[in-house]
Amino acid sequence: MNSSKKIIEVLRDISQTHVLNPKSLKHLTAEEQELIQNLYKDNLIDEALSFSEAIDVNQNWKELKTALVTKETPVVPLWRRAMKYAAILVVALGCLYLFKNQFSTEQHQPNVSSDAIELVLENGDIKIINVAETAEIANEKGELIGSQEGDILNYNASASSEKLVYNQLKVPYGKTFNIVLSDGTKVYLNSGTSLKYPINFITGNNREVFLEGEAYFEVAKDKAHPFIVNANNMNIEVLGTQFNVSSYPDDSEIHTVLVEGSVSLSSDVAPNNTSLLKPGFKGTINRTSPKTIVLEEVDTKMYTEWMNGDVIFRNSTFKDMVKKLARNYNVTIENNYEALNQKRFNASFNRKIESIDDIMTAISEIYPFTYSKTENRIIINP
Repeated sequence: MNSSKKIIEVLRDISQTHVLNPKSLKHLTAEEQELIQNLYKDNLIDEALSFSEAIDVNQNWKELKTALVTKETPVVPLWRRAMKYAAILVVALGCLYLFKNQFSTEQHQPNVSSDAIELVLENGDIKIINVAETAEIANEKGELIGSQEGDILNYNASASSEKLVYNQLKVPYGKTFNIVLSDGTKVYLNSGTSLKYPINFITGNNREVFLEGEAYFEVAKDKAHPFIVNANNMNIEVLGTQFNVSSYPDDSEIHTVLVEGSVSLSSDVAPNNTSLLKPGFKGTINRTSPKTIVLEEVDTKMYTEWMNGDVIFRNSTFKDMVKKLARNYNVTIENNYEALNQKRFNASFNRKIESIDDIMTAISEIYPFTYSKTENRIIINP
């Protein structure tokens, strides 16, 4: 079976079940797998399938691939060129993906402050959330699907729909926010975190969400519908439990810490290699070797106290501390004191009590340095 037919089979399966099964991707290349995952996350599976089924897949696959891959043409001309050929491949679908997202961005992207909490609705419209207010959340038909009060967004439990419709919540640096999904699952989002989730889960299918950043989950029990968190290379599957996931794009590791219950961990690149996590343990995937999941026993409070405002460091290099402080205090830290980067610290701060100036002063008393602060920018010098 050629590559085009494999892709079409995967698209059909997802379109019918509304679920992305990692096992169905194993016969595709890494590039094709990434594309399918991106299409699924952005709810473009049906559009991709319609395109693929509208053309003849029996034409010369190699000729098409050579013609498209070697042409250095802009997105729109490349998309039109793909329409002339009778096949489907990564480049053609990629053009659809890029073109659709480019159009959506132009149509729906308002001027948004960098410190605003954003709710991206199913049609691409962006709603700014003000924690000092209350508001109702409606879908594109005007139907009430949830409400926001303070720092909590609560979705209504309603009759299941036939198609998954996603919202996305984006929390900027320096802020946290909470959400209650339609099944009752509570999610606490840390600074610099994005969560994509269905406004209502579909009966008979897994409950699946997509995370970038850090979040603590209290999953509502439902044995018939496993809850799956897709966190870049790590996939976490549970029935009902409490756990913390950290998956920031600029961190070298993705980890899950289990507080209560049990979870099954797997990697995108090795979906059949699963590990069972027990309470009090952490499962870690290093981005440089994503096939391996390392398990270790930890103090769970170290990984969950951020919900109370605590910023904890244990044997942390200053370089790693800078990234975490920047997220929590919404600042940019420029370190010109190179020798400081590899110094290690044990420290605990509370962002509700201590300012970033308090922290810089405390650290400089251990390893002397000077710093200047202008608005949200800190510059460190020897």
